[in-house]
Amino acid sequence: MPTLDWIGRRAVINQHREVPYRLLRCEESLSVGDADAGNLLVQGDNLLALKALLPYYAGKVKCIYIDPPYNTGNEGWVYNDNTNSPEIRSWLGKVVGKEAEDLSRHDKWLCMMYPRLALLRDFLTDDGVIFVSIDDNELAVLRLILDEIFGARNFVASFIWKRRTTPDSRNLNGISSDHESVLAYQRTEGFRVVGQAKDLTKYTNPDNDPRGPWMSDNLTGLANPSERPNLHYTFSHPITGDTYPPHPSRGWIYGRDRMEQLILDNRILWPKKNGGRPRLKRFISDMKSETTGFSTVLDAPGNVEATKELSELLGPKTFAFPKPSRLIQLLISQSTDKDSLILDSFAGSGTTAHAVLRQNADDGGNRRFILVEIDEGIARKVTAERVRRVAVGYINEKDKSIDGLGGSFRFCTLGDPLFDEFGNIREGVSFVELAAHVFFTETGSPIPAAFRAATPSPFLGVHEGKAVYLLFNGVLGDKRPNGGNVLTSEVLKFLPPFSGTKVIYGEGCRLSDARLRREGVVFKQVPYQIKVD
Repeated sequence: MPTLDWIGRRAVINQHREVPYRLLRCEESLSVGDADAGNLLVQGDNLLALKALLPYYAGKVKCIYIDPPYNTGNEGWVYNDNTNSPEIRSWLGKVVGKEAEDLSRHDKWLCMMYPRLALLRDFLTDDGVIFVSIDDNELAVLRLILDEIFGARNFVASFIWKRRTTPDSRNLNGISSDHESVLAYQRTEGFRVVGQAKDLTKYTNPDNDPRGPWMSDNLTGLANPSERPNLHYTFSHPITGDTYPPHPSRGWIYGRDRMEQLILDNRILWPKKNGGRPRLKRFISDMKSETTGFSTVLDAPGNVEATKELSELLGPKTFAFPKPSRLIQLLISQSTDKDSLILDSFAGSGTTAHAVLRQNADDGGNRRFILVEIDEGIARKVTAERVRRVAVGYINEKDKSIDGLGGSFRFCTLGDPLFDEFGNIREGVSFVELAAHVFFTETGSPIPAAFRAATPSPFLGVHEGKAVYLLFNGVLGDKRPNGGNVLTSEVLKFLPPFSGTKVIYGEGCRLSDARLRREGVVFKQVPYQIKVD
């Protein structure tokens, strides 16, 4: 498969594995409603935030939507990912400019996007999908790196969104760039859209047919007589004997045998006037599905509505180039069920959360969202405030009360890394925080929800026939130094039993190798045998 090369590629190809796990710190003052409802807004660099969220949400997200910088040269975004590569280190903290000003801006964009996309893939369920909005500046290279990360065979579609309603004559060549693309990739081959509902208003039952509502449909099709002679024949009315020859160039859509069966089943609508053509009586009950395919041309409003929508919520000129919530809601409605988790790691003004809450209000769903926004001012004053108003309601500029859609969220920031530069667990790390990391790095799956809801216990959960335990911070009730954190015969008696392999993390072990084998225990020492990448 062809691959793309660029300055800094080797430095970032595994960068997502080297990013340290960080803790999340929640701010109650900016949170809204039920903190345990499952909605989350994280302020921080999305590369760091995604790594912090991974132990909790890996393999749990049904739909990802992101609207990253398009790299137009007019955005003023700053490259800030720190690596050991001297090529990349020279870019740190510098605004990415226009093509003539910054000859490496495409390389910087690829170095920024690649590790983030690699991490995002790990969040998706097996039948999950990622949608990425983009314009022509980076469309071609984005397709190549998505092929590499997700696999070319997992490409779903390239959707077209018409963002402009009036032509733009400012381009030198006179061409108005009116559309953007949304690339869609699935995690595996299991993704399928819901489909758009068929128009059933055409189906009626004027003759009280016991088979139910029906509609009149065409019986001719595109069938060249030289290529499909079996579809060019004459048939007759069984009572009147009137004959009906084929259309000279089209022919019938069924062969003679099938047509005779339709006549016997009273599924042919005979013309009342000479020269008319028979038609098919097609019943709703004949439909294999009440939905049609989902068009790659997205039926969603343009950026004028997006700007108006955000101005209505927060006032004019609050955020540049927002997306309309109905665009993202359309994607969510086609790709999720009522209990799905949706992730947006380039949250901006919070349009994705708005779309999730609106879809829940429309169909009674309980979808949840995770947003990540790097800019502290935007996250606090725009993203959080928009989602709050959408959820609980607000007073608009015309002094009119607008009802909320319902919902709540927790506002978090990024804390310190879980481990220091020497690989030791940082002081202040709680048992629950370390437990989530240990279970994820041991099994590749998030810690079970039952653990998070229960009283802290050294038993973290079972994955694929293996039980995981953690002895840390006196979880067994012994607060003395090393108390309960060392695996002894007495401690082993207190651990919830399990018949298969038991992986036990602790600060030390007093049991012999023979005893460990006999008990089916694999002991791993904290912190030295805890994975940190």
